[in-house]
Amino acid sequence: MLVDATESTISEGVREMACRVNQDTSSFIKTAANLQRTAHINVSKETLRQLVEGEGKAVLKAMQRAELSPDWSAEDCTTEQQTTRVYLGCDGVKVPLVTDEEKKKRRKDIREKRRRRGRKCKPLPRGKTGADCAYKDFKVGYLYDETKRRRYVGVTAGNHEAAGRMLRRMGSQVQLSRAEERVALVDGAPWIRNQIEFHGLTENIGLDFYHLQENAQQARRGLFGEESDEGGCWVSDLMHTFKHDGYDSAWGTMTEKRNSLGSQKKLAALDRLMQYAAERRAMIQYPEYRAKHWQIGSGPTEAECKTTTHRVKGRGRRWDSANAEAMMALFRPARQRPVEPTLDNPRPPNELEPP
Repeated sequence: MLVDATESTISEGVREMACRVNQDTSSFIKTAANLQRTAHINVSKETLRQLVEGEGKAVLKAMQRAELSPDWSAEDCTTEQQTTRVYLGCDGVKVPLVTDEEKKKRRKDIREKRRRRGRKCKPLPRGKTGADCAYKDFKVGYLYDETKRRRYVGVTAGNHEAAGRMLRRMGSQVQLSRAEERVALVDGAPWIRNQIEFHGLTENIGLDFYHLQENAQQARRGLFGEESDEGGCWVSDLMHTFKHDGYDSAWGTMTEKRNSLGSQKKLAALDRLMQYAAERRAMIQYPEYRAKHWQIGSGPTEAECKTTTHRVKGRGRRWDSANAEAMMALFRPARQRPVEPTLDNPRPPNELEPP
């Protein structure tokens, strides 16, 4: 295997240094140059790429087998109210991939270059199938405490079901069920709520306040135009009602406004907002959440999505799906410890590993 071959020729310290330096660079070429200048380590771009991606795949494999776990558990997440509380977030992110057409073009260009050079070369390795589109949704899961000092991030290139299994595995590793308060804050995508409910992670699933506000702003533009002081006051009052008085009062405010409209265009704009809110009525419980000192925004999850995908996004960057997933694994902020085998448990259970 690549990882085994790399470990036999490159020390553990150099591998760690390469992964750390690579996090803050824009390309493997830049990483190789930085290593050469700072540590006098000469390694080619291709060798470095294989090294870093191999380390990421090893991390992914270890986590799926429950051989790595965070150095904290739900019982450590004590709040000022003397309860244990863990927040759960999940979101989809777009990752640039190499398409099958691009791969074929690259191989064609290499063959043409070899032909012009006129020298006999080793046959090209067997080609891998590329992606069917230039961007693909990856799923990011996030567990954190009230202070965000304890964090645990997971990434999968799989579909919504794979994301659900990942969240369940992460919850098991931090012993989520032992938290007195488990709160999910999500952007309202149905698949996220369905997976959280399906795996029994928590019954407290809240709609991110700022996603609701974005939809209210969109309705405001349809009702009052882009620049309108009246529209700004209306949306501000509406969000204040959602936050302090709850869904029913806000629904009454929107209904009253709807009864005063005559324009079909304006009716359609307000109806979109009302439908969005109605479909997520059970998730809009801001007064109850605030009374319990719970957060109502999914900002930490949004920020973690940006951090986790930082290295794989940017001009000219394209990845195979497995390699992108491995790169993102190295950005996880959780301090992880190996799970030590015992005589009674020679290997951690693997019941949550996805097939």
